[in-house]
Amino acid sequence: MVSKRLSRLEGHRRKFMAVIDGTPECEKAVYYAGRRAKNTNGGMVLLYVIPEGDFQQWLGVEQIMRAEAMEEAEAVMAKAAQKVREAIGIDPEIVIREGSAPEQINALVEEDRDIAILVLAAASAKEGPGPLVSAVAGRGAAFPIPVTVLPDVLTDEEIDALA
Repeated sequence: MVSKRLSRLEGHRRKFMAVIDGTPECEKAVYYAGRRAKNTNGGMVLLYVIPEGDFQQWLGVEQIMRAEAMEEAEAVMAKAAQKVREAIGIDPEIVIREGSAPEQINALVEEDRDIAILVLAAASAKEGPGPLVSAVAGRGAAFPIPVTVLPDVLTDEEIDALA
């Protein structure tokens, strides 16, 4: 059970969350989430999850590996946020976590009670819709907030018309 959403209360606004996961289709989700946020006077959250890795090395090596992973995440997020600012004209919140993506999405939704919609994009490749869409769709329990899944074949103009 997810905590009550606060996005409709005074002083709050509904936030759309997109996950930056390095897949080509995630750019479609980011664009749609940004357009929906702008068109509805909402906010946008970009989440990057550093995968659980084998950081169980010697202490010095582990610290270096974690620092490198964080530097890479910060660079990817800075680039994504800049694209959103330039293409859409809003300033997204940036969140970087470490762990399992579905677990970190759930944790962030629980912590930020203004997040009301998760936006994902499904790949059209024969391998399937992508790891995140598969993980969310394959959950035994329902996801705690609505999830919008876009096909990756939509153009920016088509997304503009839908958002």
